Amino acid sequence: MSPARTIRVLVVDDQMMVREGFSVLLNAMPDIEVVGEAVNGREAVDRVRELAPDVVLMDIRMPELNGIEATREIVAADATAKILVLTTFDLDEYVYQALRAGASGFLLKDASAHQLAEGVRVVAAGEALLAPSVTRRLITEFSKLADAPRCLPGAQAAYGELTDRETEVLVLIAQGLSNVEIAGRLVVAESTIKTHVSRVLVKLGLRDRTQAAVFAYEARLVTPG
Repeated sequence: MSPARTIRVLVVDDQMMVREGFSVLLNAMPDIEVVGEAVNGREAVDRVRELAPDVVLMDIRMPELNGIEATREIVAADATAKILVLTTFDLDEYVYQALRAGASGFLLKDASAHQLAEGVRVVAAGEALLAPSVTRRLITEFSKLADAPRCLPGAQAAYGELTDRETEVLVLIAQGLSNVEIAGRLVVAESTIKTHVSRVLVKLGLRDRTQAAVFAYEARLVTPG
């Protein structure tokens, strides 16, 4: 069996100790390599273009260009890099804004080395850091603050193209269920769920499962609470 491909990571934070700490922890993992660092959002956008990392660890509060705007620019440029937001507080309103901008999930800055590495692996694999209850709580809490449904660009118009089963899968994604859990709930094969998830993302023009979950909350397909 050929060895797994190394996950290339860009670490973005305006604090040198934070950047160096995360870099040391991640470089100690056999399947992860930190290929670069950036001190602000503007530099992050440039470094993503230059280095084409698989995952970007993105701080939110930074000078020149914050993590939310940097995430939005990276996603708009159709970069393949997945954005993993770093935050100090688990209920941070800026995190929800970052998820809307295209981030695939978030990690607390006090995460353990194991949590950090696993978070990078999960996001790099195309999944979303959506299963932990704290992430569901964050999305639920800040979806309540929305003035009105504000679905991601282009998604609302395509919503009517979803089949009943695809809509059902979308709701279960928003509830934080994995493909295996959704397959068990609907009593179908996991491969069938993977197909449904792919079709949902394509039809709605969404980037990943996190974007799908945000869409479901903002479209009020899932009731916050």
